[in-house]
Amino acid sequence: MVLVDPWHVLMAIYVILNIAAFAMYGIDKNRAVRVERRISESSLLSVSLVGAFGAAAGMRVFRHKTRKPLFKLVYLFLALNIAVIVLISTGPII
Repeated sequence: MVLVDPWHVLMAIYVILNIAAFAMYGIDKNRAVRVERRISESSLLSVSLVGAFGAAAGMRVFRHKTRKPLFKLVYLFLALNIAVIVLISTGPII
């Protein structure tokens, strides 16, 4: 019987969410260039909350949504993601 570590499962999900965020920014940029139906800004920001590394990378790589003031939130989400990762990795405080 193989036991799966729950932290490895959570890390895998987190990586997948970041890849999805990166892909969504690339897809939306492609659709913008082709003047096709776009991914809503609320969807992009929602995925950015949990996949901030992928979203920030997607914004830079695809040069997409970088001028929109609302998308400065992605960098706040990134800081929050980093803070949570640091808190989780350092273990219990008390």
